[in-house]
Amino acid sequence: MSIAADLPAWTRRSSDLSKHSAEVFAEAEEHPVTVTRRDDESLVLMSQREAEGRSQLLNFAAQLITVTLDDNGPFAERMSRVFPWMRALSPADREACAQDLVNAARASFSTDQPHLAIAELTSWKETATAIAAGLRSAEAEWLDDETVERP
Repeated sequence: MSIAADLPAWTRRSSDLSKHSAEVFAEAEEHPVTVTRRDDESLVLMSQREAEGRSQLLNFAAQLITVTLDDNGPFAERMSRVFPWMRALSPADREACAQDLVNAARASFSTDQPHLAIAELTSWKETATAIAAGLRSAEAEWLDDETVERP
């Protein structure tokens, strides 16, 4: 059984939605809320951000399935056909990127947290874009251990 199945389910009755709408909406901004109805199927109330994240994750999963169904060439090469921006990366970075994306997808699906895979995908794509624009890793200044204040 996945970890996602063990996560708490936030449920409200439809009467809560009409009587305490501000409270229910505030909850839905934090996490999806299932609204139960006596005479019909339950509904799920969630933020647009949450819905878009789930949609992006599903699209990413479809792309990964496409890669796994293709058995022509090494895994990183197959990933580069689906994600052409990966060709801007060095062969070693393509390998690392492919594995990082699969690991992030596994983490996202097992925890029901779409942002894990989407952030990894975005990070690698932005790295490839910077390399394609001429920025080399020797020129990059990494801020791994520094806290940067908000502007």
